[in-house]
Amino acid sequence: QVQLVESGGGLVQAGGSLRLSCAASGRTFSSYAMGWFRQAPGKEREFVAAITWSGGSTYYADSVKGRFTISRDNANNTVYLQMNSLKADATDVYYCAVTTRGMATIEWADYSSWGQGTQVTVSS
Repeated sequence: QVQLVESGGGLVQAGGSLRLSCAASGRTFSSYAMGWFRQAPGKEREFVAAITWSGGSTYYADSVKGRFTISRDNANNTVYLQMNSLKADATDVYYCAVTTRGMATIEWADYSSWGQGTQVTVSS
């Protein structure tokens, strides 16, 4: 079982930037693809970005392409989400997750372990 802890959320003005971090512990972090999702109250969890175990391939929701960047540091068991040019509709709780399915996917049901989430609020 991998334990995940997100950090880096907060309040930012529209157009600003935030960098989220997700620290992992437990089983071999570097063996698994990772993803970031977000969820607003009463809404379904939404895919944001995913990265393969090596970091060689990344995937993004169309809504964040060109503005968000996912990366990982396997030596330090951490995955990051750099968010630039933030818009008000990015206000959500952001979760990182790990999948043991052998590939990065955009489906939240493929991810087996989740962090507690970090709140991102973008003021317009």
